[in-house]
Amino acid sequence: MTEPNGHESADPEGDVHPEAEDEETSVPQQLEQLILDSERQYTPFQAARTAGVSMELASRFWRAMGFADIGQSRALTDADVIALRRLAGLVEAGLLSEPMAIQVARSTGQTTARLAEWQIDTFLEHLTSSSEPGLTRAEVAYPLVELLLPELEQFLVYVWRRQLAAVTGRVVQAAEDVDMSSGRLAVGFADLVGFTRLSRRLEDEELGELVENFEITCADLVAGRGGRLVKTLGDEILYVSEDATTAAEIGLALVETLGKDDSMPALRVGMAFGTVTTRMGDVFGTTVNLASRLTSIAPRDAVLVDGEMAAALEREGAVAPSGAGGVLGLPPGAADALSAVASVGIAPSDRPAEVDGAEAAYHYHLQPMWRRPVRGLGLVEPWLLSRHTARPPEL
Repeated sequence: MTEPNGHESADPEGDVHPEAEDEETSVPQQLEQLILDSERQYTPFQAARTAGVSMELASRFWRAMGFADIGQSRALTDADVIALRRLAGLVEAGLLSEPMAIQVARSTGQTTARLAEWQIDTFLEHLTSSSEPGLTRAEVAYPLVELLLPELEQFLVYVWRRQLAAVTGRVVQAAEDVDMSSGRLAVGFADLVGFTRLSRRLEDEELGELVENFEITCADLVAGRGGRLVKTLGDEILYVSEDATTAAEIGLALVETLGKDDSMPALRVGMAFGTVTTRMGDVFGTTVNLASRLTSIAPRDAVLVDGEMAAALEREGAVAPSGAGGVLGLPPGAADALSAVASVGIAPSDRPAEVDGAEAAYHYHLQPMWRRPVRGLGLVEPWLLSRHTARPPEL
C-alpha cells in the first residue's frame, strides 16, 4: 500500500493529525477506496489496538502479506482490522500456530500479488489503449474497475473453492495411500532452448507474447492431463504428478505440441521420480534438483528421465518390463553398451520381431543413454523417453 503524501505527527496514543490535506482526492486514492470499499482511518498502531493484537504480530502479518512498513500513516481501513482480527483469532482458537498463520499470510500475499499485477496490466493495457478522445487512462480506469471488480471477485472465490476442493481430495486420498503419503512424486521441468539468445533479437512485445504463449500452452497441457503446474519461470516450467505415466504423457505432449509452433524454440524436458518436500505450494529436494539437471542435458525436442522414473513407468505398466523387451534392471554399465549399439543406427525394422511385438502393447519406449556425472548428484544414468511408435530423436 502506498503511503499517503504529506507530513503527519502522531500523539502518544497513535492518533495522527495531518498538517494539510488535498482538497481533491487523487485518482489512485479514489481507485483504492473503490477497491477496498472503505476509507483510510487507522494508523498501524490504531489498527492493532482495535483488532486486539500486539503491534509486533500485526507488523509480522502485514509484512508477510508483502506490504511495506508505513510508519504511523493513517493508511489502514476497517477491512484491514477485520482481516487482522480473523487471522489472530485462528491462532487464539488453536486452529493455527502463529508460524503457520504467518505462512498463510505470506502464501496468500505472494499468490494474489502476482494475480493482481497480471490482471491490472492486462485490463488497463488492452481495455484503455483506445480511450475516448480527451480522456486519460486514469479517468478511464475508474469506471472500468468499477464494472470488473464484482465479477472478478466472484470468479476468484469460485476458482479458489474449486482448487481447494481438488487439493483437499488429494490430501485425503494420500492419507489412505502408502505410496502417496510417503511424498513420492514425478517432477518435470520443461525449458526453451536458446531463450537468452532469442530474447536479445526480439522486441519486448514479441518476447512477451512468446513467453505468454509458452506459459498458456504449458498450463493447459499440464492441467488437462492431470498434473499440477507448480510455477513458471519465463522460459521454463516446473510441474508434478502423483504417477509417472501422467508426468510422462505431459512431457511428451509438451514437446509434440510446442514442436508444431514455428515461433517457438526447441524444448527440452527432464523428469525424475522420488521423495519430494512440499512447502507453500512449491516443491524441493534432490528429486527436483535431478529433474532440473536432466533438463539441462536433454537433447533438443526430447524427454530425459532418471532411473527411478523409468522404474516407476515399468511398475505402472507404461513401458515393457525387464525380460520382455525392456531394458530396465540391467547391471551397471550395461545401459552404456546398449546405448552404444543404438548409436550405430539400428533401425526399428532391424530389431527382433518379438521385441517390437512386446513393446506394441505399451505406451512408451525407453532408450538407455550414456552415464554421466551431474554436478552435486554424482553419476547419473538417464533414459530417453519416447512413444513406442516413434523413432528416438537424433542426438
